[in-house]
Amino acid sequence: MGTRKPFDREATPTEISIDELLIDRKRAYARRAQRAAAQKLTPIRVNLDGPIGIAHFGDPHIDDDGTNIELLERHIKLVNRTEGMFAANVGDYRNNWVGRLARLWAQQTTSAANARVLLKWLIGSTDWLYLVGGNHDAWTSNDDDPVKWLAEQAGALHQPFMARIELRFPNRRSIRVNARHDFKGYSEWNTAHGPAKAARLGWRDHILTCGHTHVSGYNVLKDPASGLISHAIRVASYKIHDHYAVQEGLPDQNIFMCPVTIINPAKADDDPACVTTIFDPEMGADFLRFLRRRK
Repeated sequence: MGTRKPFDREATPTEISIDELLIDRKRAYARRAQRAAAQKLTPIRVNLDGPIGIAHFGDPHIDDDGTNIELLERHIKLVNRTEGMFAANVGDYRNNWVGRLARLWAQQTTSAANARVLLKWLIGSTDWLYLVGGNHDAWTSNDDDPVKWLAEQAGALHQPFMARIELRFPNRRSIRVNARHDFKGYSEWNTAHGPAKAARLGWRDHILTCGHTHVSGYNVLKDPASGLISHAIRVASYKIHDHYAVQEGLPDQNIFMCPVTIINPAKADDDPACVTTIFDPEMGADFLRFLRRRK
């Protein structure tokens, strides 16, 4: 037997070179930075002249037995038949029980499969201005989130936990809406403390809205430097009967779960008529129709 081997195996690289790794990391950061910059303020062009309204839907929890789905459906139909009114949602579209909470599936009559059917109906029921992901939605990985997938199919803006948008009107006015599933900061004296605190600490937006805690709250604030009037709104949930709230002795603070903000782009930032908040969506639709006829 000779000393020469009868075959040769080419070496397989086991590690990426430092030059290649640096290039990959730079590209990954550039993609992340570009996405973050786009999410800071998403421009949305409004193709209608005159006033518009945004119906801010609270947490649907659409598969929960305690959810008033009849009321949810009625509000969606109201948006669909009202010219100039848009729907938006602050998250927690279904219970999505996972992990140790999976035992709670036994306490509701809707199965996980039927919850997905309801979710498909909800996302496809209207043209959503934006859809914010909530903590219940985050229990599913972002890559496997049906809300994200359905929103993409519907062409709706979907972002986890927050969406900050700039509505650009034909008259070149811009109105900013800052929506989160929750703004940090709580007070036993003020249920809207979180979004109001955000406005005071520098978020110069016309509308700041959130949900999560299933209570209602509203503050109106004015920035003394610019004159900008901000409307801070915490929206309650369509989940009216909540076993957890009863168990913890939480007080019923569910006043409204679909307030409407009427935006009049003809008015200045410091004009109280620029944004009008109406807690009843039927009254909001009536007022919007009145303003649009008057324009």
